[in-house]
This record gives sequence, C-alpha cells and structure tokens, in this order.
Amino acid sequence: MRDREEEDSGVHVGGDAYGSVRVTPRRERRSARGARSRRRGLVVSGLLSCLVLGGSGVTWGVTTYATSRILPIEAGVPEARSTGAMNILLVGVDRRDNLTRAQQNQLKLGRESGQRTDTMMVIHLSEDHRKVTVVSLPRDTWTTIPGKGEHKINAAYQLGGPKDGPKLAVRTVQNATGLTINHYIEVNVLGFVQVVDALGGISVCTPVPINDPKTALYLQPGTYSLDGVKALAYARTRATARSDLDRIDRQQQVISALLNQALSGDTLTDPAKFLSFVNTTLGTIRVDDALRKDLLGLADQLKDVSTDDVTFATVPLADVDHKTPTGESAVLWDKKAAAELFRRIAADEELTKPAAPSPKPSPTASPSAPALTVPPARIAVKVLNGTTITGLGARTRADLQKIGFMVPDAPGNTSKKDFDKTVIRYGPGREDSARTVAAALPGAELRLVDSVGDGIEVIVGSKYAGAKKVTVKDAAAASPSATPSATPTARTATQNICKK
Repeated sequence: MRDREEEDSGVHVGGDAYGSVRVTPRRERRSARGARSRRRGLVVSGLLSCLVLGGSGVTWGVTTYATSRILPIEAGVPEARSTGAMNILLVGVDRRDNLTRAQQNQLKLGRESGQRTDTMMVIHLSEDHRKVTVVSLPRDTWTTIPGKGEHKINAAYQLGGPKDGPKLAVRTVQNATGLTINHYIEVNVLGFVQVVDALGGISVCTPVPINDPKTALYLQPGTYSLDGVKALAYARTRATARSDLDRIDRQQQVISALLNQALSGDTLTDPAKFLSFVNTTLGTIRVDDALRKDLLGLADQLKDVSTDDVTFATVPLADVDHKTPTGESAVLWDKKAAAELFRRIAADEELTKPAAPSPKPSPTASPSAPALTVPPARIAVKVLNGTTITGLGARTRADLQKIGFMVPDAPGNTSKKDFDKTVIRYGPGREDSARTVAAALPGAELRLVDSVGDGIEVIVGSKYAGAKKVTVKDAAAASPSATPSATPTARTATQNICKK
C-alpha cells in the first residue's frame, strides 16, 4: 500500500509490527522510573513532555520556566478542567523552512517549504490520571473532514490553512472517534532527534535486516546504540516486509524506550540534565492555552505514571488498501470494532484486559490450552546450550531467528551439560511470551524462574528436534502477509521494551 506521494516519506509514531527496543531494566512501579511520514516520530517529544514533566515532580520554578518555553496555539478546544478523564490530540507537524541545507541533508529530509501534518495520536488520561492510553490514527484513514468532504485524515490540518488547521484537525478526529478532545499538542520538526540526544540515545534490536538507502540505514539482525539522527532513520524506514505496518510498531516501541529511559534514568534527578531536557523538548511544541496555563496541575497529577501505566493501541482496520474515488490508496477502519475501542477508552477500561470475562467451561468440557497472543517478532530470547553437543546452541538460535524470534546475542553454555529435555525459563509476567516459545519448541518444559527477571532463556537439551513456525491470535502482528485484524491490539510501554 504505497502512494507516490509518500515515496520520500519519513518518521512516524504508533501502530503494529517488527522491531524492538532495548533499554536499561525498568525500575519498580511507582518509582521515578514526504514529506508526510517523516514527521511521525516528532510526536515523541510531545508525549514525553506530558508524561516526563509529570513524572519528575518538578518544582514551581522549573515548571514556570517550562511553561514560558511553550507557545500557545488556538485549536478550538474547550476550557478543559485539569482533573477528571481527558483526551489530548497530539499532532506532528513538518516545518523545515528554518532548517539549513546541511540539516536537511543530514536528516535525509526533502527541501519542500511549508507546513504539513499526517501524524495524529489521541492520548487518553484516565479519570484518576494514573493510566494513559495512546491510540495512533493511521495517516491514510479515509474519513469525512467537516466542510471539505472525504479525504485522508492527515489532510485536515492543511485544508484548514495556517489559522484554522488545528481546529479542523480537532473536529475531524472528534467526528471519527466520537471522543471529545480537551487539549491539543503540536510538535515541530527536529523534536524527535533532539529528544533522543537529550536522553543520551537509545538501543534498538531488530530481528530482521534493514537495508534502506533512502534513510541511509543499514542494519543486520542484532542490537545497536543509536543517536538521534540514526534513531530517526530507524523510526521512519519502511524497508521491511510489511512496510508501513512494520514501521508503525517500531516507532511505538521507540516511544516506550524513550519513556522508560527518561523515567528511570537520572534525567529527572540531575538539575542540569533536566533543564536541558526541558529546553530541548518543550521548545519544539505548541499547546492550547488552557493546557499551557495549567501545566503544573497536570504534571503533579501525572507524577506517579510509569511505563506499566502507559498503553498503546491501534485502530482496527477493515481494508488496508482501499482505492478512493480520487485514485489514492487509503485505509478503512473496521467501524464496529473501532467504535468499541473508543467506547472502552471513554469508559476508562484497560485495553490490555479482555472486554468481558470469558465464559467458564462446562464441567464436562475438555480443557484446552489458551490461545497464543504474543507473536515471535515481539519476543527476544537468550539461547544456552545445555549439552556437550558442539554447535547445538548456534543451530537453535538460527532456527528461532528463521521463524521470527529475536535472538540478538550469541548463544552461551550452561555449567551443567546433562540437559535431556529443552527447558524454557521465564521471569514473572512473561508467561504469555514463554508459551509462544514453547509452542515453537515441541517437547520443551516451561519453568517460572524469578531470577530470570524480565527475560526468557532457552536451555537446549539433547532431545532438541528443531523449531516449528507458530500461529498467534493476532495474526496481523505475526505475519507480513496477514490480513488486518478487527481486534484492536494493546500493549503497555513496559511490554513494548525489548527484553534480554
């Protein structure tokens, strides 16, 4: 699904598919822990501004300074209260008029002038402001723009013009989702690069090779430390099997890594680093005046938010290659499933939990194994050879990579060499991922081991007979050729972070 208009596309945040991110282990809960597509990653700085500023427990002085750094914008949102559930529209805007030729070349951006947007994310804060849900709205969504007819949703800002673009974007999103937008955040170009660099860069691990001359990104499967410019290239590339769908998920995981890095590092406790972060992040955004005036109140209410409390979701799609009357390629939402998604968001329901309890099996029903829910592309494992068979660890690693698992590190060896059966060791909270690994290794034994932490280890036994391809419930996330799923996928920021 490619339009000619996005052949030089770039960064984008939100969605489904390949690629993961590794950062330092998270701290315990409640601790301080194209021209079109290339703008998508810029929304990271806006999201971090909301969450990190709140998570820092900043003082009046710093917050007053931070407020002065943000420019107000008229977006037609109501004078929203600072308490209770609220929805924030986060929009990424591409302004390159003030970039030098060298900056444009370094970032692999075009030289078009003007202002465009195609990144839209709805951030929902729960009633008690202790949970955050982020929903990415696909840029190619075919929808009705008030007063303008049917267009892609990303056209709303441009059709509204310099003055009314934000207002029309807000109205369009409200009509499409049924949610009331209470606040508006607009993020400028370079924000993504600057935020990554301000946090000291990120590490990413990709399970598939990336060979993208457009972004000058060339990676073999493995783990890499990236600065802001390289992270931008990683976030914007479409050079994997599912193109935009792969890119969406990579960028969603990049946000998770950045949040974790900011909340768990010393950025928030070191005054110099925090001031630098504030200068870098807030200088790239504009917000509605009501939010700008009450930044301190909102920040104080978000001070306990952790990566466990931030959930990312995608809009269920019915058609990923809809041909419009104008000849464009667009996407259509699954109206029923999308309506249910936004109903649950408005009702403050946790998307990572089932919408309703599953029916209890009858006493005579035979038990069946629960369906697999985590695809191999989401799972990183460590392989250890538990035998005296030379090369068995390397062979197992290759087998697992071939069917989609991430095995970024070379295989190791256990001290004991008498493992007969293959053993899968997993830490607390990783049972769903471990079951997927077990399904791929017939005859393997599952063991919950607290000392493994967030990781999953495969200790290969002498009876190892190879790995087989597995199918998960969310087929769209597991297979590049899968058709779109009407069931919305949702994961916490913690789950999005690549585990060792």
